[in-house]
Amino acid sequence: MYTGIVHGAYPLASVVRKTGLHQLFIELPPVLLEDLQIGASVGLDGVCMTVTKINGQRVSFDAMQETLNLTTLGGLVGGDLVNVERSAKQGAEIGGHNISGHIDGCAEIIAIEQTENNCSLHFRLPSQLSKYVFKKGFIGVNGCSLTVADYQRNEACFTVCLIPETLRVTNLGAKQIGDRVNIEVDRQTQVIVDTVERVLAEREL
Repeated sequence: MYTGIVHGAYPLASVVRKTGLHQLFIELPPVLLEDLQIGASVGLDGVCMTVTKINGQRVSFDAMQETLNLTTLGGLVGGDLVNVERSAKQGAEIGGHNISGHIDGCAEIIAIEQTENNCSLHFRLPSQLSKYVFKKGFIGVNGCSLTVADYQRNEACFTVCLIPETLRVTNLGAKQIGDRVNIEVDRQTQVIVDTVERVLAEREL
């Protein structure tokens, strides 16, 4: 479980591509290495990943085929910036919203509006996720807990507004039109929508 408050964006040291498996290597700062053990969960661009090796500051993760198919991790190469968050500790402050690290799909950046102190990113969602997104609701974008500033349901497009601190700490400020990001819808919203749909369907039987 994660909070959606990304610690920082760090470059991948290297990527080893194998059949059905990519090994991702990243060098983490001391603050993220504290008490880190093999088998621990770490969020990489919002994807819950398991630590497989630790060699000094270099930490490795294995992305299996399902993860490569569903997320943006399959397209990463050495040098790419990746948002990193350690899993939440019990009793820790939740500054964002609960994120599971289980990605629902990818969204494409279709427009970027940049002003002196603000940045708005516009995304197009996969159609199957559109029913779970609401204006002022939560959404996970590359592991960042964000609020939906605007949503056009008919076009499955949503907007988020980023403050300078978010742009500084995460990799969202480096994204360009056409780039894809990992999306996790708010689980509480998903449960409510699915439950209402099921109840209405049962009433029609």
